[in-house]
Amino acid sequence: MPLDPSAATLLTAVEASPRAVAAHDKAAWVELFGANAEVHDPVGSRPHIGRSAIARFYDTFIGPNTIAFRVERDLVHPPTVVRDLTIVTTMSTGATVMVPMHLRYRLVEEDGGWKIAHLAAHWELAGMIWQLLRTGLPGLGAALRLGPQLIANLGFGGMIGMMRALGGVGRTGKRRTARVFTAAASTDLPRVRGLLGPRAVVELPAGTPVSVEEFTNRARNMRWDKVIAAGRTVTASIRLDDTHGVAVAEFAAGAARIATLRFYLDVV
Repeated sequence: MPLDPSAATLLTAVEASPRAVAAHDKAAWVELFGANAEVHDPVGSRPHIGRSAIARFYDTFIGPNTIAFRVERDLVHPPTVVRDLTIVTTMSTGATVMVPMHLRYRLVEEDGGWKIAHLAAHWELAGMIWQLLRTGLPGLGAALRLGPQLIANLGFGGMIGMMRALGGVGRTGKRRTARVFTAAASTDLPRVRGLLGPRAVVELPAGTPVSVEEFTNRARNMRWDKVIAAGRTVTASIRLDDTHGVAVAEFAAGAARIATLRFYLDVV
């Protein structure tokens, strides 16, 4: 019999992750993932695929640190859960960084329970590095420790793969996404069409394609903040009237053009 994909059930499966992280329970955390799961953390870096790779990811970035999840909002669109949050990480040297983040979990039925099949962590590596170094000697010490840990657990290729997150659409993507939002919020349909182009897909809410005209009408007076560029995506915390959510703009490969714009809302 298929498992219950209700919002509460999926959210319970996702909430097990910060509990395992807080308890430093590596086995419990790795077990939350499916056999062929992918972790993109941050989005734009080389993914960690399969439980063995995910376990090495834990040893590198989670195990040595103390991590707290400050969740502002959960958005459930079965089988996906999006968390709008800030993660507070205290390194072994005492350096503490606060990283604004959007987390996307896609879950699947496996072994009689819900498992995480795909985790996408949208946060900005450059901003985190800069924040870490601004803490002074504790931050410098943490950075010096992380390098050897990363190479020991993930190899030199893993270190290069992590640095890939410094690329992506960056500020250009943020500006283009903001222009689309600004045009939509002011119901400037010709401008929205021009910015998105004829091939862009808009889902409002996620999973429900709508026309550019309908998107523009429904986005009247839209507000947004917490804009994050990671890889070829830009995410933002948004508000449509009284409805909160997270928008995810995915850019076409090799182009500064939005291919897909999805809105995960707290009312589906």
